[in-house]
Amino acid sequence: MVTKAIHFGGGNIGRGFVAEKLSLTGYEVIFVDVVDSLIEQLQNTKSYTVTEIGTEGTKENTITNYRAINSKTHEADVVKEISEADVVTCAVGPNILKFIAPVIAKAIDARTLSTPLAVIACENAIGATDTLAGFIKDSKNMSAENVSSIDKRARFANSAIDRIVPGQDPGAGLNVKIESYFEWVVDSSPFDKHPEISGVKWVDDLTPYIERKLYTVNTSHAAAAYYGHNRGTGTIHAAMENKEIHDIVREAVGETATLIVKKHGISQTDQTDYVEKIIKRISNPHLEDVVERVGRAPLRKLSVKERFVGPAKALSEMGESVSALLGCIEMAFRFTDVEGDDESKELSKILKENDAKAIVEKVCGLTSSDKLYPEVVKVVEKVKA
Repeated sequence: MVTKAIHFGGGNIGRGFVAEKLSLTGYEVIFVDVVDSLIEQLQNTKSYTVTEIGTEGTKENTITNYRAINSKTHEADVVKEISEADVVTCAVGPNILKFIAPVIAKAIDARTLSTPLAVIACENAIGATDTLAGFIKDSKNMSAENVSSIDKRARFANSAIDRIVPGQDPGAGLNVKIESYFEWVVDSSPFDKHPEISGVKWVDDLTPYIERKLYTVNTSHAAAAYYGHNRGTGTIHAAMENKEIHDIVREAVGETATLIVKKHGISQTDQTDYVEKIIKRISNPHLEDVVERVGRAPLRKLSVKERFVGPAKALSEMGESVSALLGCIEMAFRFTDVEGDDESKELSKILKENDAKAIVEKVCGLTSSDKLYPEVVKVVEKVKA
């Protein structure tokens, strides 16, 4: 029997995907956020609509069984709710995990239920739940004694999520427009018995799913965004209609496909079919999205565990071609001073204040011992010229 699920992050992916699936399972969903206006809107609105968009048409789901708490002003209430819940999920962005960890740690310490709390981070990052667990177990948040017995009170499962959330219509309020296709894969190995969640695929080895998704969906989407921004296409759909960009995106995911097939033993046929499905999805005119929104946060997307540098580094070590990925890296470095995106402005500052080698080490996390390092240095020198 399911009872209560806590979800950190009241944004579009939280409301339109994670909370939707939790609600459809039968959980009462409690949103936790620090944005006053969003929490007030959730508290004062009894329902919202999730509209799923696919090639076959649209489908609407109405979400009703939820509450909302502002963790900034009502932390004790959040601690109590988590301590009594079955599941905690989050979709807050990888950089925010350290800020939600303390309240989760307090709730785990306070937990008296016999069943461990299931903690699942739903972020576009490899090992996000491990990262969150690390912050929770930090000595600033939890005593060594409680860390040693944490398995009795909480289990941490990494996940891979895949669902495109386009830009939303003006005045949509809490309603979310989202693609009908989705994949939510969660590692089952931490659990004696995993929690029930509608639509989740439970697997023993999550790594192939995480890397296949990150290095195909996120690589292609971001490549279209950065090239589209550079070429002035305006939207992802328009970028993918541009033959030059379309071909470059295909080349990039062709390179990442080599890594996926070689590293994880996925067949070339299966990966090719997956790539074709992804190209079709990001080209869908009904999921039209502006390139600046998709490309935001370039510093994170240029990091070593992310969609361009991650696969390029691994492929370089294998002696494989990374020319298309290097082009994507260049376009990401050119995504600077974009209105409304703080990271693009910080990237501009970093480019102005540092030499190419320092930038590659600082932004991409590469060192001179990496085969990819000199190639990315050349890219940055070209951007700075």
